Amino acid sequence: MYHKDAIKKKSDYKEKVLDLRRVSRVVAGGKRFSFRATVVIGNEKGSVGVGVSKGHDVAQSVDKAKSDAKKNLIHVPLKGRTIPHEVEAKYSAARVRIKPARPGHGLRAGGAARNVLLLAGIKDASAKLLGTTKNKLTNALATLEALKQIKK
Repeated sequence: MYHKDAIKKKSDYKEKVLDLRRVSRVVAGGKRFSFRATVVIGNEKGSVGVGVSKGHDVAQSVDKAKSDAKKNLIHVPLKGRTIPHEVEAKYSAARVRIKPARPGHGLRAGGAARNVLLLAGIKDASAKLLGTTKNKLTNALATLEALKQIKK
């Protein structure tokens, strides 16, 4: 017999840890290390979010980033398995262009953009990272900015 509060509801959001970095701050006694996690969550039906957070250990930073991503969820209007029109966006040094594709084309995208598009539920599209940065966080946020521009 289970108590109704003891049963934890399984989330319908899938998650992917994009980036995990050890960061430090300098204090009087030396360096204090913490971890910064970048997490993408999405339900593969049009909702996607990116979260960033720091914690004393990896698990704590990932959990905090996950809850941050839930707060930053956006809804992407899908047209079947693709997007309705081409979009381009810039975030910091990262630039990304996403083009719709015919059914069966597949998702042609690399790096952080691919993870964001997969979790958003976009299965047929082409994406190109045009910026000079390889930073996964800024590339993911640029992809999110591009998805925000999509009009139904």
